[in-house]
Amino acid sequence: MKTIILAAGYATRLYPLTKTLPKPLLNIAGKPILEHLFFTLNKIKDIDSVYIVTNEKFHGHFKDWHGSFPGFAPHFSVTLVNDGTMDEAGKLGAIGDMFYVVKNRNIDDDVLVVAGDNMFSDTFEKFVETGKAKNAPILGTFDVEDFEIAKKMSVFEIDSEGKLTQFEEKPQNPKTTMIGIALYYFPKDILKMLGQYVEDGNNPDQPGRFIEWLYKRTPVYTWMVPGVWFDVGSHESLAAADDFFKRKVKQLIC
Repeated sequence: MKTIILAAGYATRLYPLTKTLPKPLLNIAGKPILEHLFFTLNKIKDIDSVYIVTNEKFHGHFKDWHGSFPGFAPHFSVTLVNDGTMDEAGKLGAIGDMFYVVKNRNIDDDVLVVAGDNMFSDTFEKFVETGKAKNAPILGTFDVEDFEIAKKMSVFEIDSEGKLTQFEEKPQNPKTTMIGIALYYFPKDILKMLGQYVEDGNNPDQPGRFIEWLYKRTPVYTWMVPGVWFDVGSHESLAAADDFFKRKVKQLIC
């Protein structure tokens, strides 16, 4: 199985921190966000290759980090893929970047996709196991317990089997606080549909747009992320994640 880490954004909401440093390399509890994610991915033994999609502006930063990665040697290979963009105006978008990696690297395998600014307190091996068992796309979900937050996210409804029956990106009036997050499992047959989505001129930015399109064409199931999840998209969420993981490290030491 392959993994694509989405790390080609420009994170303007985190300026000035991200004017000169990509968001996935910001420090949380003494380590870059990306390094925390690597520890999580390293527990999934089916992964043989990880592709980190970056942009031209920050490609050198990721090369430097990759060349001096201090934590451990993961069991999978790691490849940086530069999407060639230089600014927010020219970006390919998250879905465009997914497709760029699949096409550029001739991927013909099951794929796990995760945003490079996501942090998890628990592992998600069972997420992959669920995808393999169902041989269907799986969407990672989380309860944010706040309708105002849900308005900015992807909200969904499911049937008794956990299959999507409704999905809406950034709803005005969400019916629930359960949201879809940037964690996806795609069997390799779905990659053709990803290509169709992009080549037909659909919105290539928020990854939830692809799920909104996909579930109407093939069954898409959900899996609730255990523990605590952070989408590091603002100064407030960055501080909250830093505080949480510092306390977690302190507990482990004690």
